[in-house]
Amino acid sequence: MTDLKNFGDILETADNMNKKIYEICQLLESENTEKPVSEIRERVKDIIAAMKSAINAGLKSDEKSTSGMCGDDCAKLLKMYKDGKSLFGVLHQKILKYSFATIEQNARMGKIAACPTAGSCGIVPSVIIAVAEELNVNEEREVDALITAGLVGKIVSNKLALAGAVAGCQSECGVASAMAAAAIVELYNGTNEQIINAAALTLKNIMGLVCDPVAGLVEIPCVKRNAFLSIYAVVGAELALAGIKSIIPVDEIVDAMKQVGEMMSPKLKESSEAGLATTPTGLQITEELSKKWNNQ
Repeated sequence: MTDLKNFGDILETADNMNKKIYEICQLLESENTEKPVSEIRERVKDIIAAMKSAINAGLKSDEKSTSGMCGDDCAKLLKMYKDGKSLFGVLHQKILKYSFATIEQNARMGKIAACPTAGSCGIVPSVIIAVAEELNVNEEREVDALITAGLVGKIVSNKLALAGAVAGCQSECGVASAMAAAAIVELYNGTNEQIINAAALTLKNIMGLVCDPVAGLVEIPCVKRNAFLSIYAVVGAELALAGIKSIIPVDEIVDAMKQVGEMMSPKLKESSEAGLATTPTGLQITEELSKKWNNQ
């Protein structure tokens, strides 16, 4: 089986072989690495363990990041949930708190799994772990879901670099959200077509998201953006599982994202030269942090 470059090829191959998307992905990885599928799946289990470790560490800490801009938002959520206050159900609560726990660990320089990037590390883990817990599925199903998510990221990266400096945050948190949406559909035993549609619906509705970090740090707006786009993934998955389809094919959506990324001003691509980074408050924070660090 040759390497497959786009979603159309993946879907056609999976259907022709009567296999799920994750099965195609692990077969491709086995061929490319010359390692057995069993070894590949064990490696994925290690990644899942790292994700769970980051979540657990984040849930226990309210330590601020070095900048002092974040680190205690997860603790605030936990207190609200402990007090019996929440707008939605348990799954929604878990996804939000796991997302904050992970991305805040990243801000504290803790160990995380960059999935697909450090700045978007809270999205895929929070969704997969929370949904898997609520469905009470075993570790093998978590592996299936993460492999499915990984393939979505890999296929997008064939055309679009997964870096805010290249195409804005649509290529980081946006792609992570699409990966998570696909993983949810797999966990719910959705079809290959539903998995692809979940990714498509999510990607096209996050197109154009800029990368404008305050003071050049992966904190504002990155931390809260992880939480929002974790829930966004649930919307994409739920629509796809209901049979709702993206009218624009996913490969064309990726092409459009690439076009938008190329047209996006360099000032909106991780340079901190526009957007939230140059608001009066953003500039004030940058100045204060600069003075703080220069005096150390």
